[in-house]
Amino acid sequence: MRSWGVLGGAAAALAAGIYVLWGPISGRKRRRRGLVPGLLNLGNTCFMNSLLQGLSSCPSFIRWLEEFTAQYRTEQEQPQEQPQHLSVTLLQLLRALSCQEVPEDDVLDASCLLEVLRMNRWQISSFEEQDAHELFHVLTSSLEDERDRQPRVTHLFDVHSLEVIPLISSAETPVICPDSQVENQPEIIQKQISCRTRGCLPPVSNHWKSQHPFHGRLTSNMVCKHCEHQSPVRFDTFDSLSLSIPAAVWGRPMTLDHCLHHFISSESVKDVVCDNCTKIQAQGILNGQSIENQRTTFVKQLKLGKLPQCLCIHLQRLSWSNQGTPLKRHEHVQFNEFLVMDIYKYRVPGPKSCQEQLSQKNPEETTPGIRDGRAGKPSDAEQPAGTKPLFMNGASSSSSSSSPSFLMSPGSFPLAAFPECRAPLYLYRLMAVVVHHGDMHSGHFVTFRRAPGARGSQWLWISDESVRRASLHEVLAASAYLLFYERVHGRGQPQSPAQS
Repeated sequence: MRSWGVLGGAAAALAAGIYVLWGPISGRKRRRRGLVPGLLNLGNTCFMNSLLQGLSSCPSFIRWLEEFTAQYRTEQEQPQEQPQHLSVTLLQLLRALSCQEVPEDDVLDASCLLEVLRMNRWQISSFEEQDAHELFHVLTSSLEDERDRQPRVTHLFDVHSLEVIPLISSAETPVICPDSQVENQPEIIQKQISCRTRGCLPPVSNHWKSQHPFHGRLTSNMVCKHCEHQSPVRFDTFDSLSLSIPAAVWGRPMTLDHCLHHFISSESVKDVVCDNCTKIQAQGILNGQSIENQRTTFVKQLKLGKLPQCLCIHLQRLSWSNQGTPLKRHEHVQFNEFLVMDIYKYRVPGPKSCQEQLSQKNPEETTPGIRDGRAGKPSDAEQPAGTKPLFMNGASSSSSSSSPSFLMSPGSFPLAAFPECRAPLYLYRLMAVVVHHGDMHSGHFVTFRRAPGARGSQWLWISDESVRRASLHEVLAASAYLLFYERVHGRGQPQSPAQS
């Protein structure tokens, strides 16, 4: 009888240990084949879960994190405790969500990301509703801060790690060698000093190479309407394009092209000092009399100076009523599986491109708009300037005669269907869509994303812990809040897309 009691106690202890380590057996579910893990909702953390699922669908971003965190591998081998890095924590989560590190359970806990962000002085509560786009900016800005903390050059205190070796050369100039090995030889004639390291030096970081793949640049072009003088082009950085939704035209669907063109459309800026007008005015005044700065109206035009490898598009759904209360815009903005950004790319003035020459041969296909910094009258549909595009971003075959139905076929983009001069160079593929359900005061974020690996043509719908398969038609019918695109190789571009 006593032995049965001992066995019962041991079994109870074993069961308690299993419960502590892995939780209840009934709660552990094996992830179904072809799906990705879900994320535990820690209170109101659907904003974080939806964003992480979207980022995990961007392979270029994960590769950048792997290269960026390689610098910490030597630090982890040292015995002293190292600080917790955001890039390392984020990489571990994204690798698990992209099935590069296969977890046993179908639900993961992302509370470690909130802890690292709090260590970086971001006060983010898991019990308050937050915005997924704001969290995206928090992550990218924190990664940039982490990158800026890296030493870009070897510190002077590490000079003891250098060994100076005199090498025979044809140089005739005396070289002063400060190294202790040759301190008795203040001048070395016909010898050149070469250095090699005795130990590991901190890696020299390339400031531009280490930019995250969402990093892009906007160009701002200002042209005086009076003298047509163009001010120097100004560059500003961005990690997402925040597009306002223009007023809808009755009977005409709203497309992503409308939002993009509205973003780069010209605007008049009044009461701006024009140096060129002031100079012209001064030339007509004798005796060197001083004149006041001439103020005129300028036309301001935005373009995309550098398109990123990963493009995040934020559709602004916040609007304000006449009474000043916030309202959410629920209308559907049409978008496609592929996105062509060539017409929004800034190009340095120079020889005319093949596409511009083609537009001169077909003047009846041109549409009014912005050309060379001068303002034209845009069409009602706010179509971009230049030739009528063969592919319109967000226009379905039923709404646009210029978008053939074969362009909407999933999986691949038919580059061969384009003339050589008009094949897209800046071509993007849709990777994830974040959708917000609810109003401006409360709601819920869900994500449509591609399945990782060979199942990239399969789409998934994810709401925190819930994961199911979805169709491309369901994805394109969603009221998008965030769109994640990744650049693919296009005309004249190698298989691995270059960032330009």
